Amino acid sequence: MKRLTISYLIVIVAGIALISFRNTANTPYESEYHNRLQSFRESLTQLERTVKNADSNEPKDIDKIKSGIQSSRMLLKSVDFWLRYLHPIAYRSINGPLPVEWETEVFEKFEKPYRREGAGLTLAELYLNEPSINKDTLLNLIKIAKQAVIIYGQDSISDHLRSYHHFYLCNRLFLLNLASIYTTGFENPSAEQIIPELKTLLISVGQTNEQFNSSFPEYRLPNNYLEVFDKMNRFVALQSNDLNAFDHFTFIKEYVNPLFAINQRLINEYHVISRSLVDYSLNKGVTSIFDKGLYNGQNAKGIFLRVTDTAALALAEKMGKLLFYDPLLSGNNERSCASCHKPTQAFTDTTTKTAQHFNQKDLLPRNSPSLINAVSNHLLMLDGKHISLQNQTREVITNPDEMNCDANTVVQKVLSCKEYRLAFKQLLRYTPQEKEISFDHIVSAITFYYSKFSNYYSPFDAAINNNTKIPEHVQAGFNLFMGKAQCATCHFAPIFNGVKPPYVGSEFEVLGVPADTGFKMLSSDQGRFGINEAKETRNAFRTGTIRNAALTKPYMHNGVFSSLRQVIDFYDAGGGAGRKLNVPNQTLSADSLHLTEKEKGELIAFIESLNENIPGEIPPITLPKSKVKTYNTRKPGGTY
Repeated sequence: MKRLTISYLIVIVAGIALISFRNTANTPYESEYHNRLQSFRESLTQLERTVKNADSNEPKDIDKIKSGIQSSRMLLKSVDFWLRYLHPIAYRSINGPLPVEWETEVFEKFEKPYRREGAGLTLAELYLNEPSINKDTLLNLIKIAKQAVIIYGQDSISDHLRSYHHFYLCNRLFLLNLASIYTTGFENPSAEQIIPELKTLLISVGQTNEQFNSSFPEYRLPNNYLEVFDKMNRFVALQSNDLNAFDHFTFIKEYVNPLFAINQRLINEYHVISRSLVDYSLNKGVTSIFDKGLYNGQNAKGIFLRVTDTAALALAEKMGKLLFYDPLLSGNNERSCASCHKPTQAFTDTTTKTAQHFNQKDLLPRNSPSLINAVSNHLLMLDGKHISLQNQTREVITNPDEMNCDANTVVQKVLSCKEYRLAFKQLLRYTPQEKEISFDHIVSAITFYYSKFSNYYSPFDAAINNNTKIPEHVQAGFNLFMGKAQCATCHFAPIFNGVKPPYVGSEFEVLGVPADTGFKMLSSDQGRFGINEAKETRNAFRTGTIRNAALTKPYMHNGVFSSLRQVIDFYDAGGGAGRKLNVPNQTLSADSLHLTEKEKGELIAFIESLNENIPGEIPPITLPKSKVKTYNTRKPGGTY
């Protein structure tokens, strides 16, 4: 899929850069949108003047620039409700969190990753911390943001405001971001400004709600929504401006999540139609942000995607379980999926840093990730190499270092077993796209089996979705996670992995993971760089889930840390760069978080509250018999 880059869009609109926004609005709602947009752009013009007149060597002038940036940020909040949804790529030029991002979104999985350059207010404020400031560089960040704003004034964007449909989709993204982005500092470098910005944002959106209702009375927000929204506004207004004191738990549980539920019902009742890829993964049928069905990450059923017959699916799951434990899939008939992903150990292996090589002499370079909640990632493997669970399973089976078999041999060996052959023959009629039993049937049965263990919830979920209680120190740990500890700037609700609203891509981070706990050198594994060579991707790894983390030691891609406390200490010290390792592209701040012993304990308590209530799994006692007698000595789960 080809598309315009921001730089190309800017060229298109450059000729009208000095023209005021055309306000052809025919409702107060549209008119307010254009007025706010114009005010925001004028603030960027004023910011440009401030920078041009400043002496970059004078601390007093730097403070003036920073003040100007913060003033523009406040005006950005008045239009953020629309801008973030209506053109998310242009938004990166207005308030991008990173200078360059390499992402592969769900609708781009079959293409190479795109280089997306960021600009705007966050990067301008961060640039002020550089030891020497080049005014042209700073002005360029603001200029790009100013040009990107023009895109939102064009008919192709503003026409959305003449129908009610966009409003509820903008509102959904707004509510999701309230639970994950707006209160965490993800794209605001000044912690002291996060809550004041939130207060401004909520006041602006409250006014937007009123204007929408007056302009679209047939599709209005109902009173019950407005009442909860007003209570949320009052709650936030009474909160301290200190981010570390903000009560994220109550904010989300009592206000954001109930508002999300109402908005989801309205999307269905008003038959809201989306024309945006922003909504590609989201599920309009769920009524909680903490519902695991909130977004679609992976197709666990593979070739059985369109099968709805419960008996057929039960048969596929049964075969998947047997195959998961069956070493027949390996080249030497001694290794199974369960060798490295032990169901009794949260589908990982907690006994070793990295699993054994197929040759039984060496070790593999990476830790075995848990398969629980893998279905909630858009990209798989720690380097994001695979786009589907089935591709991942194929590679593990055929990889010479892991199971060392080939697709044709696997099919032949599996079909040599009568129980497998009869079952897959029965399932074949549900997959008319395939004339014969194939490797796809085998890997799809496996992914369908293990993905069912991703359907369970934790005590924290019960507390934030219902009225059950969690201990105060667990709630305090969640508030730390969202605030002072900065965990939520990389681990986003509801899965607490690297998939953030609007849930169309998987994030990668450079943490500076060491080769050993002595921090003598950086791990030699270059991660995402091996898939997509760029200076920003060197040593980057996909952000995994915090769910069940207390059960899935050791940690990091190389299993270097054996406890959650070691992991928290690593982050608290500023990652590898904070420990004086050379990590020039580290995305984690190298500054200490200054967490106290009590706070570290509370963080661990919260993480433990995310242990899901997954039922135990009893391995098969026997495996299907093969007509090849030498295969019948194999053991369930393999021998290593």
